[in-house]
Amino acid sequence: MTKRVIAIVGPKGGVGKSNIAANLAIALAQMGRKVTAVDLDLGGANLHIILGIRDFKVSLDDFVLKNVKNLQDVTIDTGIKNLDVICGGSKIPDIANMPFQQKIKLISHLLKLESDVIIMDLAAGSSFNVVDFLFIADKGLLVTTPELTSLMKVYGFIKASVFRMLTFHFKSENTGELTGLLDKAKDFDANPQLNTIDSLLAEADKINPEYVISAKEKLARFIPNIVINMVKSPREAQVGGVIQNLLKHYLSIECNIMTAIPDDASVRRSLNLLKPVMLTEPDSEFAKALRRLAGSCI
Repeated sequence: MTKRVIAIVGPKGGVGKSNIAANLAIALAQMGRKVTAVDLDLGGANLHIILGIRDFKVSLDDFVLKNVKNLQDVTIDTGIKNLDVICGGSKIPDIANMPFQQKIKLISHLLKLESDVIIMDLAAGSSFNVVDFLFIADKGLLVTTPELTSLMKVYGFIKASVFRMLTFHFKSENTGELTGLLDKAKDFDANPQLNTIDSLLAEADKINPEYVISAKEKLARFIPNIVINMVKSPREAQVGGVIQNLLKHYLSIECNIMTAIPDDASVRRSLNLLKPVMLTEPDSEFAKALRRLAGSCI
């Protein structure tokens, strides 16, 4: 069985990202997959709480501080069949601003974990760390609510990811002119002629057509997956079209609307009990939606 790495991203706080990560991990474990859920919300870890774990002796901190040699050594049995968790680091100052080399080491160990599926619960926002962890995933799920502010945060995150991707690509080819063009494009007000990726690449084509072709190939393979959470009506379930139109017009990429998850009182009841919905109310509409999502992730 091929290992799958799934990243859960919530560009805006309060969209239910960690709750989806925890319950998706359980849904996959219940399907017979060996799952490790990793709390990479560095500095704001709470995945263990949703999974019902109150006390733990080891965490990501121990790996970062080199108290253990391998990341596998800080996995904890959740008590749920087929599901382990790595609790997030919270005791190290500035762990959210992890140095690049330390991040590369962590990524290397993540990919070696002894699991069929690795669920990464990433921090809110669009920092380089979050974007870079997303890039190692086989599938990235961007969680939003139907509110416009949340949708725009998702768009901003995807835009940041596209620029990060192009920056890596052009830097790898030592093309200073192209990276300089990217820097200009980040300021749309000062450079309105570069306000879309198509217009940016048209200018880049004048500098080096070969690298632009390969850049377009990379962008074509980048297809974000959107999960709309806390949906209260059929109309709200359709708001993904707003993101699709923005991405197509300004960033020249497509996105996949994975599912719409209903706003369900079972979630609040379970959170109050400090237990996951998949265990407390497995027949709830939320739990059913998570099982459908799990099926589309593997």
